[in-house]
Amino acid sequence: MYPNDYYYRVNNWEPILYMLHQSLYAEEMVCAMSSELFHIPETKNLKGSREMHNHLIPASYHRVTAVGSAQRLKNGEQQQTIVETMTACIVNAETQDKKVREGLKIMEENASPNYIAFIKVIIKWQEQAESYLNQAKEALRSMGVSFPVGSEQQNY
Repeated sequence: MYPNDYYYRVNNWEPILYMLHQSLYAEEMVCAMSSELFHIPETKNLKGSREMHNHLIPASYHRVTAVGSAQRLKNGEQQQTIVETMTACIVNAETQDKKVREGLKIMEENASPNYIAFIKVIIKWQEQAESYLNQAKEALRSMGVSFPVGSEQQNY
């Protein structure tokens, strides 16, 4: 069917799926906690929050898509295009994560003392999201999967 048909069939996608799920779980916590700040009168207009969310939303989309792709591979689908979708989404999530981190730093610098500890927890969850995403990427590389770079990156 595809040149890598046998290769993808014999590889165990479960660890990749697990790492991507963990990254997504951490992202869920970042989303839930940072969005809560919009509903607290003292933090609803916190500097950096809107900008951070402008990158958090696409980062979340790309994580969801990467998880879905890994699930399809674990379920036995073998199309190379699924792998390409997953790797592009991992790269896209990493790109968005950089801006999320910048926004969180601005939020931390501008928050009142009452909310700094809360924002530090969000930052820890963001670090977890990034760490698991990177672990998945490294595991995929060890399987021989390549990643798009620069202009190869998908803009969706």
